Amino acid sequence: MSRIGRAPIAVPSGVTVTLDGRSITVTGPKGTLRRDLHPDMIVRQEEGTLVVERPSEAKIHRQLHGLTRTLVANMVEGVTNGYRKGLEITGVGYRAQKVGEKLQLSLGYSHPVEIEPPAGIGFELENPTRLAVVGIDKELVGQVAARVRATRKPEPYKGKGVKYAGERIRRKAGKAGKIGGKK
Repeated sequence: MSRIGRAPIAVPSGVTVTLDGRSITVTGPKGTLRRDLHPDMIVRQEEGTLVVERPSEAKIHRQLHGLTRTLVANMVEGVTNGYRKGLEITGVGYRAQKVGEKLQLSLGYSHPVEIEPPAGIGFELENPTRLAVVGIDKELVGQVAARVRATRKPEPYKGKGVKYAGERIRRKAGKAGKIGGKK
């Protein structure tokens, strides 16, 4: 039995879960999320918790068991607390600013890069080199953060670019001649 799949999901007060066939809708203080689940997976509501069950021990059902439970738990967590993915910008003249809802990045290109947030996603700027992608859908927050990072990935020689908060960049030595090798 899947250790992740058999763990019950606690539904906090203020969160309502609606099961309608194979679709699940979770509503909480931060918003509403809806998702269609695999038709074989069984989700039951029991006294303030959700339980995900699988119909058989077939490989596909074992694989879907933990996945379905995690997806539903992420929905409950998202409408309760929300998700946040931090990004850091490193480099001389590299900075971010908000223009309305859009994020405008100056990353050494001949033009500023503008990123339009999808519905349910927002950008928060702590300072011009630190920003965060926030929202209630974990999958969408990660996808938008990856799209922001892809505008200028960190390079291995000086570490310039956009990286996730806390990400370590593997650095390369560079040319031996710069250090003072043979003359």
